[in-house]
Amino acid sequence: MRAVTEALLRVEHLSKRFGGIVASDDITLLIPDGELHAIIGPNGAGKSTLIGQLAGELAPDAGRISFGGHDITALPTYRRSQLGLARSFQITSLFPDFTVLDNVALAVQAHAGHSFHFWRAARSDDALRAPARAALARVGLAERSDVLVSRLSHGEHRQLEIAMALATSPRMLLLDEPMAGMGPDESSRMVKTLRELKRELTILLIEHDMEAVFALADRITVLVYGRTIASGTPEAIRANAEVRQAYLGEQETVNG
Repeated sequence: MRAVTEALLRVEHLSKRFGGIVASDDITLLIPDGELHAIIGPNGAGKSTLIGQLAGELAPDAGRISFGGHDITALPTYRRSQLGLARSFQITSLFPDFTVLDNVALAVQAHAGHSFHFWRAARSDDALRAPARAALARVGLAERSDVLVSRLSHGEHRQLEIAMALATSPRMLLLDEPMAGMGPDESSRMVKTLRELKRELTILLIEHDMEAVFALADRITVLVYGRTIASGTPEAIRANAEVRQAYLGEQETVNG
């Protein structure tokens, strides 16, 4: 991992309510440049609400978010992307009848500010296809570049979505359960991919696979009912009695 220098992402006193439900309860996070930081917690803990606020898809009710020294609290998603903050599933619709390479080239094109309607350019412009091929190589899909997306496995879809985020040349990735629905072999490949990516990028990872979390994370923050109950190294989190009672005790994968 690169040497940790300064905070790339700062989250200060972030709060979000949906009616009477407190989804984010005064959350403060400090994520240094070069860190893989995992967010864990039981269902309903507010993990996806947090990542939605970081990505710009949800507006917080209170608090401040800064990225790379910029206050991004009120910035739209595309402006955060331009600053280098990318969510793996921010491009929500893959094009199943296009090739894998076409999809990533379109992501490059969209990040440059061009409309998807000019998709033919993405098939002929090397300025779009070269970075697309590079992104596919980083997630292990280089040999699948000419395959139609409709023929990919579930795990390959997840790899493709990460490649599309990488195509925007991010400084930080926001990954929301990248291993959801995967079998053991696909999960193993994704862990390998993320281990390679963490050498180059800052990553915030939300994931239910505790084995993967403890294998990858430099630090872990635990949310319960929208509130941070602990934050620290994997060893500290594993040994924390409140965390075990609230969450980890239910996870057989970390009990052994």
